Amino acid sequence: MEQRIGSSSKPLEGAGFDPAFIPGLTSPVSGETEDTEPADAVEAADTHEPTATEAASEEAEETEETAGEETPDGPVFEAADRRAKIVADHRGVRLSLDDQACEFRWDEIGAVETESPRFGKRFTITVHTPDRRWYPIEIEAASRSDFAKWDEQLDAVMDEYFEEEPTETD
Repeated sequence: MEQRIGSSSKPLEGAGFDPAFIPGLTSPVSGETEDTEPADAVEAADTHEPTATEAASEEAEETEETAGEETPDGPVFEAADRRAKIVADHRGVRLSLDDQACEFRWDEIGAVETESPRFGKRFTITVHTPDRRWYPIEIEAASRSDFAKWDEQLDAVMDEYFEEEPTETD
């Protein structure tokens, strides 16, 4: 009678155990071993390249500095809580949540929708684009009375800067 030494089970394979199982899901493996440090890493250690969030924050600071010089005397809507922020002015609508941010010029916006909850203090603003995508953000208000004030301010900005395309009538 023959006996086997070791485990009789085969190792599991698949994307659940090895992400490299699916081609293109992970970056290709370089031919270097873990012990050797790539030449790019040595050069990168000498020069600091900013990460995406650092670059975005630096760009936002630069645009705020230059915007201070060029700002027209139009209405501005700004609402923020501890995590989220929305700014609507002559440049467009800017949304940010934690470390993520996006900006829409007025020509990229199809509609801006607001929603006040029946209960609670989370005010929702949704930016719709012409290609049928939408980007919602919730701002927590200090009190429910802020909802009416925010609606009025956003309406004033929309009336000033947002131009609806004329619809064709037969």
